[in-house]
Amino acid sequence: MDTLDTLKTRRSIRAYQDKAIPKDALKEIIDVARFSPTARNVQPWEFIVITDSRLLHKIGALAENARFMAYAKACIAVFCSNTKYYLEDGCAATVNILHAAAALGIGSCWVAGDKKPYCSEVAALLSVPQELRLVSLVALGYPTDQSDFKLGFKRSLRRLIHWEKF
Repeated sequence: MDTLDTLKTRRSIRAYQDKAIPKDALKEIIDVARFSPTARNVQPWEFIVITDSRLLHKIGALAENARFMAYAKACIAVFCSNTKYYLEDGCAATVNILHAAAALGIGSCWVAGDKKPYCSEVAALLSVPQELRLVSLVALGYPTDQSDFKLGFKRSLRRLIHWEKF
């Protein structure tokens, strides 16, 4: 898929086929994430790839807006060192994960992490050192319906672009 088409057509996918994601595809997604923009080139991120269905069910039970995680084929948990710009850096990496997945035909959905009540429980479940902060959880799987990738409602460009001044 063309880069601009990928950026324009990526959507949050919450229903997945019962089809495993190849390890090489998951590695490629993480490889793209590590090239994300980062303040001062600190690269504070750590990525945990979860494919064990028991762990995915537990994460889905912990995160109230991620019940669908139990049916995902993988989850990438994005943790960052508690640096000055950890949230910005972790979010940039998360966006790259979403776009890399879409380019590979894999559906994804960003689940909030930072400051959520379940952060410490997810970190404990994944044996993450206390000094790292959970930025996001990204559910992954092949969409049950490819039409999910169709363009949904977006504000028109002419209504949100402003030249020189608001």
